[in-house]
Amino acid sequence: MRVLVVNAGSSSLKLSVVGPREEVLASESVPVRRGVWDRGAVRAVLEGFPAVEAVGHRVVHGGREFVSPVRLDARVVGRLRALGDLAPLHQPKSLAGIEAVEGVLPGLPAVACFDTAFHAGMPQEASTYAVPERWRREWGVRRFGFHGLSHAYAWRRAVEVAGGVRRVVTAHLGAGASLAAVLEGRGVDTTMGFTPLEGLVMATRSGSVDPGMVLWLHQHEGLAVEEIAEALEHESGVLALAGSADMREVLGRVDAEAVLAVGVYVHRLRAGVAAMAASLGGLDALVFTGGVGEGSALVRARVAEGLGFLGVEVDAGANEGVGVEGEVSAAGAAVRTLVVHAREDVEVARGVREVVGGG
Repeated sequence: MRVLVVNAGSSSLKLSVVGPREEVLASESVPVRRGVWDRGAVRAVLEGFPAVEAVGHRVVHGGREFVSPVRLDARVVGRLRALGDLAPLHQPKSLAGIEAVEGVLPGLPAVACFDTAFHAGMPQEASTYAVPERWRREWGVRRFGFHGLSHAYAWRRAVEVAGGVRRVVTAHLGAGASLAAVLEGRGVDTTMGFTPLEGLVMATRSGSVDPGMVLWLHQHEGLAVEEIAEALEHESGVLALAGSADMREVLGRVDAEAVLAVGVYVHRLRAGVAAMAASLGGLDALVFTGGVGEGSALVRARVAEGLGFLGVEVDAGANEGVGVEGEVSAAGAAVRTLVVHAREDVEVARGVREVVGGG
């Protein structure tokens, strides 16, 4: 089965066709104009693509209801729309992508695949916040986790490359960043929580901060909730520390601001990997994926330097010379360290085939 994979981002609608052997048969992005997709542009791209038998949409949030891929119909789309408050930056884009492609390819089976689903089976101790029972019962407050499609593929690929690894930490490091603890294919912990703001330092997001600080800024300095939200989402992270959200540019600098930004980023990342390893009771493999995870030998080396006590050690030559993906472990290291090319499209296509069949 050839599957059209739809990934709706903040500035473009990425369309790709994944073949039966996980090969990319075609790929192109349609830009956003005035906050919407140009249906004519979508049609033009799809008319130039190979014929497909089904469509798979990456959807950021499935809430508590959708914990596996689901075939789209009017009821499901309505439920996804109701989840918009949980992911106001991402869910509307996913829904717009669903509508845009449905308008061009009506009648094809379409499946939603969720970034939260991989984490839905986390143990209660990992998914539960110590907050009032009413918050949890009536409003569904819990740790959802995100980037699940990327973490799932990174784990699958790690097993293919490294063999019998059981306890794996996957590090999705892009503009957004998160870690997952994976035990024999099951996500048992992760760094993102109720929203994608929790956890690691990211390009423009703060990662975890003291909620008391947020309350203090609102109560004592008069910052509006909307102003705080905008700052934590879009004006924090590496951008706030170094003046640039482009990690490639920041890593190439030697000024104090850039050095601090990288130091904070790596510090939080090391601590997160150690925490994930604790959730697993040990570590067999550490996997880097995403733009920074795949592209920055320096970040991988700096992280590994602080994790020797876990058995993580990288070979400098292998780390510098690795291509799209490969193993960068030092000889004799107790933990396998891998670089894996992010392929969320493969996980979406896999989910589509599970739902509609087609091999």
